[in-house]
Amino acid sequence: MFRAALPALLACALSFGASATEPFAWPDGKRAAVSLAYDDALDSQLDIAIPALDRHGFKGTFYLVLANPPVRERMADWRAAARNGHELGNHTLFHQCSGSQPDRGWVEPQRDLDTTTVAQMADQIAVASTMLDAIDGKGTRRTLALPCGESQAKDGDYVPLVKSAFAGIRVGGGAVTPDMATLDPAAVTVDAPVGLSGKQLIAMVKQARKRGTMAAITFHGVGGDYLTTSAQAHEELLAYLDANRDIYWVATFREIMDFVGQHRTQAAPPATGR
Repeated sequence: MFRAALPALLACALSFGASATEPFAWPDGKRAAVSLAYDDALDSQLDIAIPALDRHGFKGTFYLVLANPPVRERMADWRAAARNGHELGNHTLFHQCSGSQPDRGWVEPQRDLDTTTVAQMADQIAVASTMLDAIDGKGTRRTLALPCGESQAKDGDYVPLVKSAFAGIRVGGGAVTPDMATLDPAAVTVDAPVGLSGKQLIAMVKQARKRGTMAAITFHGVGGDYLTTSAQAHEELLAYLDANRDIYWVATFREIMDFVGQHRTQAAPPATGR
């Protein structure tokens, strides 16, 4: 009798396992979130990416390296972007990356993460947030994108010292969040595509839809500059997202991370006293 009942018991167990984890409840019944971000404060982002986002009614997140010339030279344009709802995020003052990694001949000695202390990184990140507030007037609590996805300074990992100041921190590791329930806001994985087609970019957000999670894509140059994605590929992605607004919630990284934090707070069981 027990053997005969095994198939039914197995089917019941599988059914229970499939329903044990509820899909993440994105706004308005959307099936995935999409964060479109742009690193380094580049001219092509102001000239090509922002107009394209505006045509489709989407808001992006722009991670400014405050020492880069397009910040100083085009301050009015960055302020206008922020007034229009785009997020200005922290990408540090000087974009420290590890000079000892392969193909890092471009890392200047004074901007080498290998010779920069944790305290120095914390100081410059705090100053960068203050400068961003001076640009857009939106306070110093922001989101952070780690330059090169790296946080190992001369004397340790600097993220633990700064993470409390940020709603979310972007690292490397892939565009699609595996599971919203286990997402670490201080280590949100992203992909930085270079030279991909529109079809390949669309495939990333489709994977997030299948999982019910988030796609976090970080562009650099769009139709110009360096680490470039073509303007056509970028436009094809935006057109796809525009045509599928019932599926994808496209928002700034800060908006998405604030929503995730609120969702977790509401879902947490009430504390019990003794």
